[in-house]
Amino acid sequence: MSTTATPAPDAGFQSVPKDDKRITRGWTFYDWANSVYPLVITSSIFPIYWGSITEELSPKTDVVNFLGVEVPGSSLLTYAISAAFLLIALVSPFLTSLADFSGRKKLFMQVFCYLGAASCAALYFFTPETLTLSTFIFIAATIGFSGSIVFYNSYLPIISSEEQYDSLSARGFSMGYIGSVLLLVICLLLVTFNEALGIEKAFATRLSFLLTGIWWAGFAQITFFSLPADPGRPAGATSDSGWLLNGFHELSKVWDQLKQLPNLKIFLLAYFTYNMGVQTVMYVATIFGDKELHLESTALIVTILLLQVVGILGAYLFAKLSERIGNTRALSWSVVIWAFICIAGYFVQAGWSFYALASVIGLTMGAVQSLSRSTYSKIIPENTPNTAAFFSFFDVTEKLSIVIGTAVFGVIAQITGSMRNSILALIVFFILGLIFLLQLRGKKLREDPADTDAFPGPPPATPNVAMPAKEL
Repeated sequence: MSTTATPAPDAGFQSVPKDDKRITRGWTFYDWANSVYPLVITSSIFPIYWGSITEELSPKTDVVNFLGVEVPGSSLLTYAISAAFLLIALVSPFLTSLADFSGRKKLFMQVFCYLGAASCAALYFFTPETLTLSTFIFIAATIGFSGSIVFYNSYLPIISSEEQYDSLSARGFSMGYIGSVLLLVICLLLVTFNEALGIEKAFATRLSFLLTGIWWAGFAQITFFSLPADPGRPAGATSDSGWLLNGFHELSKVWDQLKQLPNLKIFLLAYFTYNMGVQTVMYVATIFGDKELHLESTALIVTILLLQVVGILGAYLFAKLSERIGNTRALSWSVVIWAFICIAGYFVQAGWSFYALASVIGLTMGAVQSLSRSTYSKIIPENTPNTAAFFSFFDVTEKLSIVIGTAVFGVIAQITGSMRNSILALIVFFILGLIFLLQLRGKKLREDPADTDAFPGPPPATPNVAMPAKEL
């Protein structure tokens, strides 16, 4: 029999009031803070700058030398994304279990936040001469972003009642869209009017990376000030020297629970498959417009701005839709739309068709991300002490899907010589995701918490027995 101490529900956070406006507002501000990374670095200015750097190094072939290997510049970017997410997928479950046991969710979130923000700022030094080093810095920024998100997401069931999951998740994504658009407009003004400001365009672009890091770390302070303090180790826990073994122990407990939760397993399979397509499109959309459609950088950035504005509407629209028809039905509709996006992406040309497609992507982009996060929050066991560990499996599912999706995209593009073929191939992921989602329709929201076989260890301190079983 194990003598390892078991933390109380929510690992010390059980006294946190649900739906407290100060706490939930502070929580959404981390979306405001960190969303500048996926917008400025992932989707808009950085990929365009990356393309200009690789073109300068190899004007005719777009082939660059990375650690002695000749590789297309566009494929190198997707491979770097894959490497970053593979690394975080490997360490995330262990780190989150460690955070659950030690009661240091906020500390782990801060460490990854500062790693990502500092790496974004360090991209200020990205030049043709520093391509190899800057690739690793970009990987570090990606790790910082994705690592902090899992701890951020794990606070959702701690600070919010279940009835507010969808709306609070949508509000967070909307805050992210608004904040990131504001910074992107500032960066766009710097790059567009660089001559009037007396600075070179390359310098203005690199200055955008520095501003991204400052914005991220600066506004994150609102979140860190508002979220409940780390409670420290639970009562009865051993000294810090036991962190490593107990981290593995907590991870094994969550894994044992996952094996007894069929709805959760099916949802993770669905999320894994459809998210391969969603995230890949989001990561390669800008470089697709640059290399395949030959759009001007200004047109690309304006398109990205359009995506963010429409994304706010989409997040709220599908949150309301989920209230009427259920989460999995609303997600199913968004996945169907994404499948048609892949077909349209194969035929799209520069001009009105590209902007129309971008509008549809924006409408469903925020919807599928927001609903996926809130749906998972509803399926995990109530009052679980291991919210970070549970969300680490959600995070690992997301990261592995990005690894596979971006790698498949890069390989197909490299073999066939066209990114259009890669876009069309993504439809397979959406079809598989839809098949798994349809298996959840009409199922109970979560398994009965009274089933002690499904939940080894002590039962929740305050089981919500009064709540009727809801459907997905």
